[in-house]
Amino acid sequence: MENNIVIKVSDLEKIYDETAVPVHALRGVDLEIRRGEFTAIVGPSGSGKTTLLNIIGGLDRPTAGKVEVDGNDIANLSDNQLIDFRKKHIGFVFQSYNLIPVLTAKENVEFVMLLQKRSKAERDSRTRELMEAVGLADRMQNRPSELSGGQQQRVAVARALAPKPAFILADEPTANLDSKSTANLLDMMARLNKEENITFVFSTHDQRVIDRARRVVTLEDGKVLSDHSRE
Repeated sequence: MENNIVIKVSDLEKIYDETAVPVHALRGVDLEIRRGEFTAIVGPSGSGKTTLLNIIGGLDRPTAGKVEVDGNDIANLSDNQLIDFRKKHIGFVFQSYNLIPVLTAKENVEFVMLLQKRSKAERDSRTRELMEAVGLADRMQNRPSELSGGQQQRVAVARALAPKPAFILADEPTANLDSKSTANLLDMMARLNKEENITFVFSTHDQRVIDRARRVVTLEDGKVLSDHSRE
C-alpha cells in the first residue's frame, strides 16, 4: 500500500442476514483515502455509508472483500487485536458525542491514553495541547452536562485526536448541533486538517459538511455512485 494511502477497501461486501430478508448493505465497494484528505461520504438513508465507516473503523466486519488501514489488513484480526488496533490507529467522533458523563472534559480526552498506559506527564501535556486546539482550555474540569452540544462535540474531537491516530472517522458529527456550533466545529476540523494534515472522513446528510468537504463520495444502494474531488 502506498505510503500516502491510509484507507483502502477492495470489493467490499456486507450482508446482514439476521432477519428473514437479508440486507445487502455494501455491494463491491472500492475506495482509497489518502493522508490529509477531508472527505464526505454521502447518500440517502440505507445507502451504506454508516456501514462503510463502521467496517473501516473495525466496529463491524465485512462479509467479503479487503480492508487495509494504515497498511494493515484489519479484516482478519481477532477481536482483541482489533480493539488494540483501533486504540492506536483510529479516532472516532459520533453524532451523540459518546462522552463519559461522570468524567471531566480533561478525563474524557485522556481516557484512551490511559488505556494505552501513557505516562501522566504525557497525558497531561497532550490533553492541554488538544483542549487548547479545540478552544476549550478553560473548560477542562467541566463535566459533559456542564457543556453545550457544540462544546461536547469539540471535546469528542480532542478525544479522538489524543492517541495521534492515522485518521478520524466522524459519523454524522453535526446531526445534533445548531448552525453556529456546526460552523465552529467545521472551522476547527478544517484548521486541524490544513495545519496538521489530519485526515477526516465524514458520513453525513448535512449540506454544510458537504459544502466544506474537498472530496465527496456518494453511495447509493451499497455502491459508489460518484466520487468527486474539489482540488
